[in-house]
Amino acid sequence: MKKLISYIFLLFASQTIISQLYVSPNSYMYVADNYVYVNQDVNIQNTGNIYFRNESQFLQGTTGVSTNQGTGKLSVFQEGTENNYAYNYWCSPIGDLAGPGNGLFGVSMLNRPTDLTASAPATLIPTLDGLATDTSLSIASRWVFNFLSKNSYSGWVQVGSASTIQAGVGFTMKGIGGSDNTTVLDGRLLSGLPSGTGIQNNPGSKQRYDFRGKPNDGNINITVGAGGLLTLTGNPYPSAINLNMFLHENSVGTGVISGAAYFWEHDPSVNSHVLVAYRGGYGVYIANGLDPILDVGTYSAATWVYYNGDGTINLSPPSANTTGGTYTRMFSPIGQGFMIDGSTLGGTAVMKNSYRVFRKEGVANNSQFHRGSKPSDFWDEIPNVAGIDYSKHSKKGLPQIKIHSIVNNDFVKQMVLAFNPNATDGYDIGKDAKSADKNLASDTYFPLDNKNEYVISTLPFDVEKRIPFAVKCKARTSFKFMVGSLLNFDLTDEIYVYDKVTGLYHDIKNGYYEVTLDSGSEDRFEITFKNASLSTEDLSNIKSCMVFQDNDSELLTIDNPKLLDLKTCSIYDISGKLIFNTKQLGSNNRYAFTSSSFSDGVYVVKLNTKDNLVITKKIIISKK
Repeated sequence: MKKLISYIFLLFASQTIISQLYVSPNSYMYVADNYVYVNQDVNIQNTGNIYFRNESQFLQGTTGVSTNQGTGKLSVFQEGTENNYAYNYWCSPIGDLAGPGNGLFGVSMLNRPTDLTASAPATLIPTLDGLATDTSLSIASRWVFNFLSKNSYSGWVQVGSASTIQAGVGFTMKGIGGSDNTTVLDGRLLSGLPSGTGIQNNPGSKQRYDFRGKPNDGNINITVGAGGLLTLTGNPYPSAINLNMFLHENSVGTGVISGAAYFWEHDPSVNSHVLVAYRGGYGVYIANGLDPILDVGTYSAATWVYYNGDGTINLSPPSANTTGGTYTRMFSPIGQGFMIDGSTLGGTAVMKNSYRVFRKEGVANNSQFHRGSKPSDFWDEIPNVAGIDYSKHSKKGLPQIKIHSIVNNDFVKQMVLAFNPNATDGYDIGKDAKSADKNLASDTYFPLDNKNEYVISTLPFDVEKRIPFAVKCKARTSFKFMVGSLLNFDLTDEIYVYDKVTGLYHDIKNGYYEVTLDSGSEDRFEITFKNASLSTEDLSNIKSCMVFQDNDSELLTIDNPKLLDLKTCSIYDISGKLIFNTKQLGSNNRYAFTSSSFSDGVYVVKLNTKDNLVITKKIIISKK
């Protein structure tokens, strides 16, 4: 049955499920804080409109290609997260109005909101910087590119102002400078309810765009080149998607892609259009859970590096001693773009309506565009096209160890070990992810096969396991290894790097291991969960010694219940600089030292006993 819309407001409490949706001329539907689910097609007639506001979303249940039609428009807001010097990766939720089915898109179809339902077209300019004011929005179209089945910088193709972007094809666009203080309220006044807080169009580096056109729908084909070629795609619908479903079905299911999604992150402190000044990289997400559809997957943060003028990685960069942000990527919001890479076969990946969900953005919702209360272990109710009852499923991810390697104090590489009994120790499609930084001169990686360098390795846990951990360097290089964080990991208390050349184990859970290597590739390291050189008594003595930091009293306390004879106590900052040292502590049961002179940060406390045991513990000092 068709639903004829004249004027209708859907606000907050109720959702609407419709067989077919027909919006007549000069009519509109307004949706706030809600979603609409249409089982079949949508026909928005000339001068008809559908407005989705306050993160409202539009779900459709068709199972084939889109038959949406009409010359009216759907309008949905989305915000970028970068300034005029940095790229967002996008994928449009709408297309043009020419004929039935999904249309083509161009940035000329973007608009600047002026109130709840009205918008003004953005102006496209040929200069370097887009600009927002209280009365206008200009977009520098020279920064609009796509990247389709390529593997080098020369694969970027400029789209500019052309409306030639097919549904499912991602594109880059730099953010907007200036600010726009125009505030669009959330629409509650229309229903007589108190108005919520409005959001400025652009408070600075967060430009709001109004995407207006025919809503994308149905199966959308994405051509992916074989052998690791990359394609920029993204979420092509006016709703969020369960990214796990797309990655899993097109990797484990059809074998077209590797199963990883790559998200560009840009250092916001770099304000330049010159390529050699860029600093950024790709974070990597994989859907590798016990239930690969419903469990949160694994994300490895981007390595921020510099680039040469030809787009290759600068092998001798100035210091960029940091990584990108930590995001949970399971649900991709409206407009989010990302890279996918082809398997050995490649082919056609398919985006489907069945992946669509109603999920608002935010950390608690696990839906974040490259930007609550204590969460439950189970999902709340998530409206979705596939008919899944999310509330019956745990959202707790796999046990994970995030290992940080600081390379020459130039950059930080984050690698992740994730533990899944359904995985193998070798490469598994859809469970392991290749590094996006394979051309770095000095790097660390998991050598799962003889061809690729992996940044995420999913494998079954065994406390006796010894996990190969490789490094490479083209010149003499220092490496510092440490555990950056643990997620859901309580499988063992000990994590070591074992150096096969020296025969020594180094505790990287409570401290770090630093080594300088000459040029070449090294397979001399392993991650282990036992120190085979320690006796049971040694392990007991090490575990008995506890270190506490009381930030309120600015006091560091060492408890020594077994009265170990301590030779030295040394405290290092995270860069390895010695901050504090004292000798011949003796065998007291407790020691206390002031930490009032220490800056905020992470420190490593290293204790040496007269029996040559080494005890390391991490502390965090915060005076806020």
